[in-house]
Amino acid sequence: MATCTEKHHANHTHKHGPNCGHTAIRHDGHVDHLHDGHLHHMHEDHVDEHAIVVNATNPMQCTPEVHCSHTHGPNCGHEAVPHGDHVDYLVDGRLHHPHGDHCDDHGPVQLA
Repeated sequence: MATCTEKHHANHTHKHGPNCGHTAIRHDGHVDHLHDGHLHHMHEDHVDEHAIVVNATNPMQCTPEVHCSHTHGPNCGHEAVPHGDHVDYLVDGRLHHPHGDHCDDHGPVQLA
């Protein structure tokens, strides 16, 4: 079960929850919301910053067989998702990471 992280999102006035307008992802036994490239978790009176953990389900490995029709990055049309120490992009329920001439598939996420 997740515990409160040390990293808080200061001055966050928006309250995440069902129908708040942000993509909800099931993560570590709870639901987080994607918000401007951050994974937010409402915790008591503040918002914690989370990231998808690198593990067997969401590995950080090269998958040269995965090719996307465009290069992922800011404003590419896919939401940024913190994953380990880097940023991936949400494509059809999977984490894609730009890598040279292809995208690495860093596994599925469960949308809530």
